[in-house]
Amino acid sequence: MEKKQQDLNQLKKEIDALKAQIKENSDAKADTTLKDYLTSVNKHPDRPPQPRPRRTLKGHLAKIYSMHWSGDAVHLVSASQDGRLLVWDALTTNKTHAIPLRSSWVMTCAYSPGDGGKFVASGGLDNNCSIYNLQQDDGKACRELNGHGAFISCCRFISDSHILTSSGDHTCMLWDIEKGTAQHTFAEHEGDVMGVAISPDGNNFVSCAIDMFSFLWDVRTPKYIYRFEGHESDVNAIAYMRNGRAFGTASDDATARLFDIRAGRELRAYGKEDEQSNGVTSVDFSLSGRYLFAGYDDYSCIVWDTLSGEKLHTLQGHENRLSTLGVNVDGTALCTGGWDNLLRVWA
Repeated sequence: MEKKQQDLNQLKKEIDALKAQIKENSDAKADTTLKDYLTSVNKHPDRPPQPRPRRTLKGHLAKIYSMHWSGDAVHLVSASQDGRLLVWDALTTNKTHAIPLRSSWVMTCAYSPGDGGKFVASGGLDNNCSIYNLQQDDGKACRELNGHGAFISCCRFISDSHILTSSGDHTCMLWDIEKGTAQHTFAEHEGDVMGVAISPDGNNFVSCAIDMFSFLWDVRTPKYIYRFEGHESDVNAIAYMRNGRAFGTASDDATARLFDIRAGRELRAYGKEDEQSNGVTSVDFSLSGRYLFAGYDDYSCIVWDTLSGEKLHTLQGHENRLSTLGVNVDGTALCTGGWDNLLRVWA
């Protein structure tokens, strides 16, 4: 028994030495930073015009916790603790569906992909992910996915037949919606998983958690590909850049950060040098990836230049915590939602 323990300790030392060697080799290849590169090429892009509020979506009676755009770039779904999912036409501000939820303690919602998204989903403190068919107007869930041991923090459709969920039980799950069963469980985080984002090709996803780490996964296997570190507090939200080569995160350490998947490292932190003290609740990118939108506890949304790290604009309009935001699929509009019960559409 003692020899086994000695062998285990020796193996751990060898693993730690290999990890240190891999990190050293990776750091040696990081020959520049975004800031230094911009300085070397002497590029100073023009400041874009400030987005203006174009629509205000009124209808929720309590705090809005989540919103998600449809694939047609016009409709979106929102979830509120008034116990309803509302589906909106963002151009006309009309509500197309009002779905009563089994539990009002909702934390997330999602719209199925494609131009004519057929399904929406929600999850929260009831530990279930509920799927609703928008072509059936009965307001009842067509499928209840029950398997997590704690709250559902985020859900995202991969297709009409598969959905990904993250949970306070430290795991993510890939579900077959028709069968109502979990295909894979992804368990590497050491704390509540707070968000997931799916790559444009649908083969990979990234997750973030209160353990301060982000993980890159292949949806076809439960073993992670890479672990990203850099944040100094809980990571609240995560979003892919549209080219699938990078992702952004939002954290209680008052920064949003950009990570490059190919380099396997952080490229830039936004807010670190700006004396920003408010936690970041949500994050998304413009269509080109040039701009990063970050929502804050102080009711504002800041537009950052992803290359220079410059704060370009501060969008004010909410009267309480800004809890969610997202850019539509064609990049023509940004929607923000907050604890003031309102959604605002910017362009």
